Amino acid sequence: MPTTDSALQRRLNQLRHSLAQVDALPQLSAIAIVIGALCGLLIVAFRLALEGPQHFFSNMSHAEDFEALSAPMRAAVLIGGSLVIALVLRQLNKYQRQLSVAHVIDRVHNHQGAMPASNWLAQFGLAVVAVGSGHSVGREGPAVHIGAGAASQLGQWLRLPNNSMQTLIACGVAAGIAASFDTPLAGVIFAMEVILMEYTIVGFVPVILASVIGAAISKSLIGEPVTFDPANSSMNSLLELSLIALCGFVIAALAGLYIRLNLLASRLNHWRVELRVLLAGLLTAAVAWHVPEIMGLGYDTINSAINGELLLGSLLLIAAAKLLVTPTVVALGIPGGLIGPSLLIGACVGAAIGSLAQALDPGLNINIGLYALLGMAGMMAATINAPLTALVTVLELSHNPGVIFPAMLIIVVSCINTRSFFRVKGIFIEQLKRSGRDIELGPAARALQRTGVFGAMDRRFVVADEQISLKDAQYVLSTQPRWLVFSQGEKLYALWASDLASFIDQAPQAVVDGEKAINLAEVPGRRHMMHAIAESASLYDALKLIRKSQCEVLYVSASLLSHRTVHGVLSLQDIQNHYQPKEMRDALA
Repeated sequence: MPTTDSALQRRLNQLRHSLAQVDALPQLSAIAIVIGALCGLLIVAFRLALEGPQHFFSNMSHAEDFEALSAPMRAAVLIGGSLVIALVLRQLNKYQRQLSVAHVIDRVHNHQGAMPASNWLAQFGLAVVAVGSGHSVGREGPAVHIGAGAASQLGQWLRLPNNSMQTLIACGVAAGIAASFDTPLAGVIFAMEVILMEYTIVGFVPVILASVIGAAISKSLIGEPVTFDPANSSMNSLLELSLIALCGFVIAALAGLYIRLNLLASRLNHWRVELRVLLAGLLTAAVAWHVPEIMGLGYDTINSAINGELLLGSLLLIAAAKLLVTPTVVALGIPGGLIGPSLLIGACVGAAIGSLAQALDPGLNINIGLYALLGMAGMMAATINAPLTALVTVLELSHNPGVIFPAMLIIVVSCINTRSFFRVKGIFIEQLKRSGRDIELGPAARALQRTGVFGAMDRRFVVADEQISLKDAQYVLSTQPRWLVFSQGEKLYALWASDLASFIDQAPQAVVDGEKAINLAEVPGRRHMMHAIAESASLYDALKLIRKSQCEVLYVSASLLSHRTVHGVLSLQDIQNHYQPKEMRDALA
């Protein structure tokens, strides 16, 4: 009778093999439930940890009320937080210091979704210190990294196939964003548009499921979601469309500058990490001495801009200070997000443009709150090159469907002009390009990443000895294999079974009489030296191995440590047949 451990292992193997198929929706959905719950709990813990300053300083009415502190106290808190971050980062190597959304994208597309635990755990702790000490960064970047890291960790622990890891990480990202901001739909779109960079039907369902669960856990344990709900945010006249388009041009220029400043500051990465982080702390402290609104997440300042509580000069000053500080300190090594600060900049700039237009022409009857929301949508979309994510985010945060129509216009104008005039494709893609970690986005590569080798390998093979008798050869061929696999020394070779059949039909008399065994290494035909590939690999991993080893046939093994065990044969032709339609193959034949 099988033991409990062996029965569990058998079920896990069945799960892994089913996930290797391109359509494994039920299995992915089941795992998405676990990931949604896990990431939801982690983000709840992260958000509760960010409430620390409110309890430490008695004169802070809420966690973002850094304006209530005196200027010297603000500087001391910022520099103290920078010292803690510098001391921790000093203990980590340069790979463990990768704490950003760009790192998540790189690991998803270039490393089969394998995310080191040290990175996302460091992100959790250091982001708490960074945001808690008032640094001008957001919490959405850490939420993305924590969600992605936890999902990847679960996948690695279960040894799930690489082709399923991307979808599972997308589940973690969506759950992380949903739990952090109570924006489940924005979490789904962000995961598909920014992290995976594609939309698939199979991917949508588990990602939606994880996002809903993450949001539900956050609501039940914390409540009080982030909302930006102006008293009046409707467009009063279609004549405002020209002003909204103008606002889009201004936002595009600021988004381009935001990205360029981040890339410029990243040129100092050859400096020692302690020096860079302390420089970031001093810069933030110097600016926050006069403009404390840049400290922390800034959601209270966004609400003030939306509700028209800030004067024109204050709006411009806060936007300029945030635009200078945030991209610079993040590039210098402060662990935090870039999206939240872009929302603050957009809100201030949008409200400033609305206020200025109202002052120049009082007859316009402009709603300042609407322009603040539009500035948020345009700035976010242009900064991360994710128009649909920005639109859905502002819609969910404002709970106002009236913002959709004008937001679509400003998003289009800002995205087009940021790409056309500033030649930047989004801050995360530019960060990857700057660090030499480009990602391959071709349709063939994407199709191959979605299928595991176990789902495409050929099981019509027989493992035989190098020396085989005629009788044994005839018996082997009677099972109608496609491949014969045999060893020669330490190497494995694959021979087409049809070539052995042709040889037997023309076999010399010595072989027929049984006086001489058939040496498979000497049979005329197509023999291929084989390389091992783990059954957890995707077809894209297999294609890269074939190109690197310059072989055309691989054998699938349970792991590379037990590489002599053959579970299937995978040829270059099998891979090509997977992503080339039959009509195309017939046309090329």
